[in-house]
Amino acid sequence: MGNKEGFSKQDLKVFHRIIDKYKGQKGALIPVLQDIQDYYGYLPLKLQEIIAEGLGVPASEVFGVVTFYNFFTMVPRGRHTIKVCLGTACYVRGGKKILERLQKDLDVEVGGTTEDLRFSLEVVRCLGACGLAPTMMIDKEVHQRLNPTKLKEVWEGYK
Repeated sequence: MGNKEGFSKQDLKVFHRIIDKYKGQKGALIPVLQDIQDYYGYLPLKLQEIIAEGLGVPASEVFGVVTFYNFFTMVPRGRHTIKVCLGTACYVRGGKKILERLQKDLDVEVGGTTEDLRFSLEVVRCLGACGLAPTMMIDKEVHQRLNPTKLKEVWEGYK
């Protein structure tokens, strides 16, 4: 059974347990955000307010940290994360076309998540495989020497 924020009683217990674990420690905000995001998946505004109240810090400070660091997210994440490389070698060899095709085929913008929560799409500056450009990574698997026409068969393998 949820409450007005939409969180279950179990979720609220976990949030408060995490907050209590770090409360009063210097620099507690980032570890609290990390642990809660690991548990819940993302950090919506209502959850940021709970964290701010629990730690006794302004909600604007929590929001500032969440929006500053790119490993925090305010939107639900997909089961799989696609990272398209747009570093120099990948860009020159067609990385932008790979990105555009993914956006069109999956109907998702950079930083967003597909409606079915299957994929989140991100851009990175280097995956360390410049000689095999253009490249992208899905979860921890690097896919190299990509082209827009063969792209669908790559992402279709991820359910």
